[in-house]
Amino acid sequence: MPSDAIRTRGLTKRYGTFLAVDHVDLDVPAGTVFGLLGPNGAGKTTIIKLLTGLSDITKGEATVAGFDIHKDPMHVKQNVGWVAAEVILDDDLSASENLWLQAQLQRLDYWKGRAETLLHYFDLTAYRRQKVGTFSTGMRKKLEIALALLHQPKVIFMDEPTIGLDPATRQMLWELIQGVHREFGITVLLTTHYIEEADALCDNVAIIDRGKIVASGTPDALKESENADVIEIETKQEVNEAQLRAIPGVLAARSQGRSWLLRVSSAEEVLPSLLAVVHDETVRSINVQKPSLETVFLNLTGRRIGGSESEGPVDFRKFYAQMRRARS
Repeated sequence: MPSDAIRTRGLTKRYGTFLAVDHVDLDVPAGTVFGLLGPNGAGKTTIIKLLTGLSDITKGEATVAGFDIHKDPMHVKQNVGWVAAEVILDDDLSASENLWLQAQLQRLDYWKGRAETLLHYFDLTAYRRQKVGTFSTGMRKKLEIALALLHQPKVIFMDEPTIGLDPATRQMLWELIQGVHREFGITVLLTTHYIEEADALCDNVAIIDRGKIVASGTPDALKESENADVIEIETKQEVNEAQLRAIPGVLAARSQGRSWLLRVSSAEEVLPSLLAVVHDETVRSINVQKPSLETVFLNLTGRRIGGSESEGPVDFRKFYAQMRRARS
């Protein structure tokens, strides 16, 4: 496989007049975990649809596992796996039967040895004949990853894989993702809106907002580039913007209703002056954030990653069904 497992230039997707993906350039080195970090509706799932051939590219170029998405879409599909936010196993079948069904969909001739290896790796051998409907969430996630790995893909897409999971199961899945990456030498493209997930798992991160990549690099490099703290303050009364900007150490100020996001050189130095201007009794809440991927996003967009916007017409049930068929 080439040095870049995924490469895009000017990747663009329009739904009518809505621009869901806006001229995205990505370079995902082979054998790494790469994160697409952004709020819901930023375009992350749409990018996966484009890179797996499930949605036509409006404009731009893309290669996945060394194959051009325009010229060799079937070779792309043969070399990618996919894990969704929602587990889409057949609950009425056992673990072994789900693996068998996956093998039939992908027309795999020599899959039984691989299936045995995966069941053992994920500690599911003892449960191979048990119906999946009785599995815990963690066991179901393990089996879903096993299905995605059955045909030995070179690239695996994980679309918000930990959304809705309890902390213990999320931590377990983090360890699985890191283990799968190391054990099988697979390139992982992970989409997430969890700051700590991108920071903990990813070798490189591209921050996406409204279909555009606004920053990219290693998590450490992105944090080091943000040489400022962020103070978020909510007040009971309106505050004069000119007064806030005049406070020594305030680099930028953005209004959000009665809340303000202040980018400051040092929170410790600015806070006393800030509280003198707005007065303690008018403060409803105050929050300080040191440089992080969240503050990078705040500085670039003026919003938190927790925001949500429409990403265009996406029928997720239909999408998941399409993805399963695309494995064949």
